[in-house]
Amino acid sequence: MGTRQKATSTRLPEQLNITRQCPYCGKWLSRNRSQCPHCRETLPEIRIARFSSVAKRDQIRRGLLYILLAAVIHYFTGGYSAMDVPFPIARVVADYLWPLLLLGGLGLTFHGFYLRFRE
Repeated sequence: MGTRQKATSTRLPEQLNITRQCPYCGKWLSRNRSQCPHCRETLPEIRIARFSSVAKRDQIRRGLLYILLAAVIHYFTGGYSAMDVPFPIARVVADYLWPLLLLGGLGLTFHGFYLRFRE
């Protein structure tokens, strides 16, 4: 019984490449069909998206958010704020965390702009 399950599981990726499941009745059918032979429903077209400009904008936004977070951390840990922070902040945060966040944010932002203008 173990060999039968193994043979079925090795064929499954091959079947997924040439077949798909009907979203209405759940039966398996050929990938190139436009209508299900079992329930007679028209099947929606499946499109595969490439790396889109939305992902590029997300990288730019994430980078800018990291830069803003680095500025806020530097503002409060550097003593520029008139407010006292209610809990002690380790010196390692003031020395290493905000510069790393700043450089990481700049890197993500520039990478997003590079991807956007490369096309």
